[in-house]
Formats: sequence, C-alpha cells, structure tokens
Amino acid sequence: MNYIVLDLEWNQSSSGEEKQTVHLPFEIIEIGAIKLNDKSVMINQFHELIRPTVYREMNEITGQLLHMEMQELEKGLSFPQAVKAFLEWCGEGEYLFCTWGMQDLTELQRNMEYYKMTPLSEGPVAFLDVQKLFGIAYEDRKTKRSLEYAIDFLGMEKEIPFHRAFSDAYYTAKIFSKILTENEDIVKNVSYDVFHPPKTRKEEVKAQFDTYMKYISRQFGDKAEAMADREVISSKCYLCHRNLRKKIKWFTANGRHYYCVAYCEKHGYLKGKIRVRRTDGGKFYVVKTTKFITEEEADAIALRREHSRELRKRHKKKNQAENHG
Repeated sequence: MNYIVLDLEWNQSSSGEEKQTVHLPFEIIEIGAIKLNDKSVMINQFHELIRPTVYREMNEITGQLLHMEMQELEKGLSFPQAVKAFLEWCGEGEYLFCTWGMQDLTELQRNMEYYKMTPLSEGPVAFLDVQKLFGIAYEDRKTKRSLEYAIDFLGMEKEIPFHRAFSDAYYTAKIFSKILTENEDIVKNVSYDVFHPPKTRKEEVKAQFDTYMKYISRQFGDKAEAMADREVISSKCYLCHRNLRKKIKWFTANGRHYYCVAYCEKHGYLKGKIRVRRTDGGKFYVVKTTKFITEEEADAIALRREHSRELRKRHKKKNQAENHG
C-alpha cells in the first residue's frame, strides 16, 4: 500500500460578506503531495496551483503567510481539473491519505461538493494524522505541535520554506517516513474524516486502539433521537466485550459533550465521552470514545456531574424568579 502525504493551502474572504462564505468558507488554491511506498520511501510528487473562482482577492493574512499573489494563481488549473489530475496521480492501487492535522480532507471534500464532483467516499474517510502520530511517537499523545516544531525536534534540515502546499507535504512526508521506519505499527492509529458521516447502522465505524475505542454513529434526525439510541448510550468493555453497568449515567453541561462512567469487574473504570455533531444538512451524529481511567479520575467526573447539576438548579431558579417578577 502507498501513502499519499497531502497538504492544501486555501484562501478565504477578507470581509466575510460574500454569500459563498456559508457554503465554501475556504477556497483551495494549491495542492501539494508526496507519494511514499510501503517501505516509507518517497517515490513521486505532485503540485498544482488552482485558479480561484469564489474569492477573487487574496486575504491579507493568507497572502503574507504564503508569500503568494493572486496573479500567480491565475496561471493555475480550475479546481475540478486540479483534483482530477491529483486523484489520477494517486493511482488505482490501495493508498492511505496522510496529513498534518485534521482539516485538509474536510476542506478538500467541501470544495469537491461545492463543484458537484464525485465524493472521495460516501462515508467517513480513514487517514493518518501525522501531527497525532508525532505526539504518540515522541510526546504525550495530546499536545499538538506545529510542523516546523516537529522538524526542529527531529533535527531535520529545513531545505525549503514552510507554508506552501508542496513544502509542507514534503516535510510531513519526511516526519512520517521517520516515524514509520522506527515503528511500523504506528499506522494502526488511524483517524477518520467525517465530512460524510455514516448513513446506516451497517456503515457505522467501530475502531479499537491501544488506549481507547472510537465509535462513529449513523445520522439521526435530532439530538434527542441520537441520545435515545441503545448503541450510542451503551457502555461496553472493549477488552472483554461485556455490557457494563454505569456508575455515573450520561450527563452534559453544555448539550454537546456527554460523559459517563461504567465499571468492569475485570478491567476497572471505563469513561465514556460523546460529542454530538451536526451535519451541513441539519442532521446529527455522535462520536463516542471509551477509555479506561483510574478511580481518582472517576471521582473527578462525579464532581463534574454534581457541579453541572448545581448550575442547572441555579439556572432554573433564576428563570422562575424572572418569570414571577
């Protein structure tokens, strides 16, 4: 299998007044990519500028960061032409996208949808977030570092300027190649771009990693329907696959993130976290992660629940007082 290390640059409105900002907040203006084989060797490269059609003026901050003028982009291909060329370059064999961070594939698919192109996938796209892999390989798994920080950390030479699509893809490929050479099992830590969430129960994602389990649900009509689904609110031990009794039932402080704690007699306390997300079409889906935690961490979640309850009580009393006043 090959790895397609991808980086995109995009422009955006300077004023926020254009109607396209709702449907296309970021217009892709450059694609850069490096192809690695299964031995983590660079075997090919791709680069194209894209002629803009939505935002005809360069955002001041974008222009300063990329050192790019709008006149340079006028020589580029149209977006559909550039993406068609890129996907043909990727080839028909099996490959996996790799990016620095989570946003590139989302914006690629959003731009493809804007131009009514055939989507990369009808559902979630598995890919490798090299920024996350760097954190797993060298730091604490949580801290997100810049691309230049990672290059400096690994003592790699800065051969070309940063902040252009090809150069950033090149540096990301160098980092990924080193990580893969040192630990080929790192590729088990896949991420999922959910620009197109699962549509049916059969398409839902259930992925087990070294320290947690991830579940991406199908789409629901509203948040209440999602939180009433048995699979969504279940607590299962991903090591022994038993349904667990909850010590702390699902609760939320903001209506977007929900937490619970269950207990497995064999493996201990299991924390559940649900993030409710809304699609561009107005439907809802959830991303649920479950991981084992210490008893002290379980106690901290219990305190958070009590604090949430107290805040709701105060809010309710305040509303009642205002209504009676």
